[in-house]
Amino acid sequence: MNDDTDRHNAKMAKKKAARDKIMAGKTEERGLIIVHTGKGKGKSSAAFGMIFRCIAHGMPCAVVQFIKGGMETGERSLIQTHFADACPFYTMGEGFTWETQDRSRDIEMACAAWEKAKELIRDARNRMVLLDEINIALRYDYIDIAEVIAFLREEKPPMTHVVLTGRNAKEALIEIADLATEMELLKHPFRSGVKAQAGVEF
Repeated sequence: MNDDTDRHNAKMAKKKAARDKIMAGKTEERGLIIVHTGKGKGKSSAAFGMIFRCIAHGMPCAVVQFIKGGMETGERSLIQTHFADACPFYTMGEGFTWETQDRSRDIEMACAAWEKAKELIRDARNRMVLLDEINIALRYDYIDIAEVIAFLREEKPPMTHVVLTGRNAKEALIEIADLATEMELLKHPFRSGVKAQAGVEF
């Protein structure tokens, strides 16, 4: 038992020394472009987790929802009820494209959401701005991907994090991202006939 413990402790000490050496070289702090995409669940949920971290640290932040319409969600209710001063929340979509069935209206709403997003990102007081489901608007070319990339490169304040969520992120967006995560679908209850449920999906 002592030999196993000694070997384990020596191995962990070696790992810690290597880890400390790596961490010592990580000194830069700057605003990140963060992309959450993929067919798996959790893209917006993970992004809202970061928004709540910002709120907890007293860091001003903001949310713009590009697609989700008037349906009440837990995160929006919580933020608007308790943290509205710390995190303005704009739901500017009218639902998913297959629900609205009005392309011109979808484009109009997406463009309005993008204008609001630019306003919030330009405000350097905001440490994080979440653009929820913007990848859907980009996928359907409601917003010009080249304009979004140019804006993020040229106008995003140095310390502002911007999080962009939604399936089918454009490759050009992933290329400029500092952090990109693809959520992989392994299983989903919807396939077994289970409907979306409060506390899990919204």
